[in-house]
Amino acid sequence: MSALSLVLLLLGASVLAVVIFRRFNLPPVLGYLLVGSLIGPHALNLMQDITRAQALAEFGVVFLMFSIGLEFSLPKLYAMKRIVFGFGLLQVTLSMILLTGLVMLFDVSWQIGIALGGVFAMSSTAVLTKLLAERMQLDSPHGREIMGVLLFQDLAVVPLLVLIPSLTQPPEKLAVLMGIAILKAIVVLAIILVFGQKLMRKWFHFVARAKSSEVFVLNVLLITLSLAHLTELAGLSLALGAFVAGMLISETEYRLQVEEDIKPFRDVLMGLFFVTIGVKLDLHILVGLWWQVLLVLLALLTIKAAVVGMLSWRLGSSPGNAIRSALWLCAGGEFGFVLLGEIAHLPKSIEQIALTALVLSMLVAPFVVHFSEKIVMRFVASEWLMRSMQLTQIAARSMGTEKHAILCGYARNGQYLARFLTQEGVNYIALDLDPDLVREAAGAGENVVYGDASRKEALMAAGLMRASVVIITTSDTQLAEKVLHHTHELRPDLPVVVRTLDERDFDRLSKAGAAEVVPESLEASLMLASHALVLVGVPINRVLKRIRQARSERYRLLRGFFHGLSDRDEDEENQPRLHSIWLTPGARAIGKTLAELDLEGLGCEVSAIRRRGIRAVEPAPETQLEEGDVIVVLGAPEAVSAAEERLLQK
Repeated sequence: MSALSLVLLLLGASVLAVVIFRRFNLPPVLGYLLVGSLIGPHALNLMQDITRAQALAEFGVVFLMFSIGLEFSLPKLYAMKRIVFGFGLLQVTLSMILLTGLVMLFDVSWQIGIALGGVFAMSSTAVLTKLLAERMQLDSPHGREIMGVLLFQDLAVVPLLVLIPSLTQPPEKLAVLMGIAILKAIVVLAIILVFGQKLMRKWFHFVARAKSSEVFVLNVLLITLSLAHLTELAGLSLALGAFVAGMLISETEYRLQVEEDIKPFRDVLMGLFFVTIGVKLDLHILVGLWWQVLLVLLALLTIKAAVVGMLSWRLGSSPGNAIRSALWLCAGGEFGFVLLGEIAHLPKSIEQIALTALVLSMLVAPFVVHFSEKIVMRFVASEWLMRSMQLTQIAARSMGTEKHAILCGYARNGQYLARFLTQEGVNYIALDLDPDLVREAAGAGENVVYGDASRKEALMAAGLMRASVVIITTSDTQLAEKVLHHTHELRPDLPVVVRTLDERDFDRLSKAGAAEVVPESLEASLMLASHALVLVGVPINRVLKRIRQARSERYRLLRGFFHGLSDRDEDEENQPRLHSIWLTPGARAIGKTLAELDLEGLGCEVSAIRRRGIRAVEPAPETQLEEGDVIVVLGAPEAVSAAEERLLQK
């Protein structure tokens, strides 16, 4: 097979697998592993030149370790030193000891046992970080514990890359060879770190003066591969040099640019690395070893969960957070595959058992995380008390407020919105899951509390039944759908305004019942257009007219506010406004059409009808109303009151 044919095969199969796994919200790493197992010699045997692919994929590990080095930050490590070097160190050490003992029960040498203990002690940084971010739990107590342990595991890979190759040597030579390897690592790292920092900064300044993105990227590749080659010449691993290169660049002002430039290389080559790992999976051998694989998988999940949970609890976490951390960190990770590839002379059967157990643990990890909250609530009675106290705090802050706004999220957008509401004398209560933000804002007198807006109980405690509007200020579609579901279940007449990044989720959120969806990209475009048109000489009145037209076409429910009507304070009482009217059982309008009700004769326009979560904009005159419909009308205050009376009068 030619080099081009090999690359095309890998790219085509990888794209297909990753698309499928993304569709089911599974880690793409598993897609790469599946591709490797299917096209390898033990299945379809499409990839005959494995050596060439492995040589290419080795650079994936190099760039992965380079990225870890870029994330290395002394201030960050110092701020989390208790979790990283306390919790993290104990987790890796105890997990390695217990897992090594388990592996040795299978009549395996202690050297291979230690190596496999290091393999199984790792967890998936890529998968868990993504899951924490999606659930907005990075700043939660268990989120900080998880991130601290993952950070130490990333650092622990470096000495393990030095240790594992030495373990394969004869026992009489092992101590000497390990000592030499460690001494080499110390000398090389000392030379690079002492003299490399100043040279690195000066060299990057020199390259940056060229003002060429191509030269900058080439320089990053040169630095990474040069230091990797240097450590290889010293008898150490390529990955160690790449990690040091990332560390050196992380202390310069070019770190963020380097991270963006290197990401495409890292992701593509890491994909190839996992494909080559998948090639090693031999399903024929596994058929006869299925019970050993299942035993190792259960032992891996149980031992790591027990170690993490016990350590977390003993270090001061609540029982609930200890269980959460245990469930999140119990599975294996991508660095396990990296370390597994460093073990020489590993028996085929043991390699297959370890490899398959790692793959299966990463496959079940998202499902374990998904059910972690239910498990905690089921087994930890104190969580109910803590949840009740949290809801009591929310209820205490919202008590006495009526016709207020509930802000779901209090980051930058939420804070700007809160200022506008305060200026207009509108009360609000904000829910956010960032404890530091909540503490600082509440200390400054802002009405913000710690709470999960996606939970029905939190919305009820925030006064949902008394509120006049719910505003979702974060661009999280899943959160928005949960809030919309709970709101329309409890208050179908309550309007919900949703923020989104662009228009991709507009229809999805509209069908979920949002009164209005505000895409950031549209508003940014309108502002850019207005400034640009004025600067090129278009009269300001014409620019404002264009902007009003664009908004009126996009925001149907708000079009009455964009017709150029007076916005002077003395005229505000007479301006058109929106009002939602819920057709309760026995309402006069039930069974009648809009034409029969003739609300336009009252000076009121039906802007939309929301029925069972489906929203129809500008409904037809022959539309017949049903019980439970929410009618959104637009008109002056007197006209709106008359329309409400005609719709509801029995």
